[in-house]
Amino acid sequence: MRVIWQPSAKKSRSEVAAYIRRQFGAKRKVRFLQEVRQITKMLCNAPNIGQIDPLYAERPAAYRSIIIGGLNKMVYRIDDDVINIVDFWDTRREPKSLAAQTE
Repeated sequence: MRVIWQPSAKKSRSEVAAYIRRQFGAKRKVRFLQEVRQITKMLCNAPNIGQIDPLYAERPAAYRSIIIGGLNKMVYRIDDDVINIVDFWDTRREPKSLAAQTE
């Protein structure tokens, strides 16, 4: 399987990484990005490891999510042999409005 990051998810991931750098320093940002890469690689071998996300239950496709670093959610869906990462957000924000913005 291959992974495709949607533009909005890439942007959100970059914003979270920039926030981590400002608040906690460059080393913590590097650890965060390493964790994101590690989980993304794990998805290639076991795409169903994320839980089906109830915020996206009304959509025709099953959206799954994984919590990263305790405070960030990576949302994805599986389309044939492609894992589409569709959103990435801080779990401290209002979840329903964020889910509504996802493609």
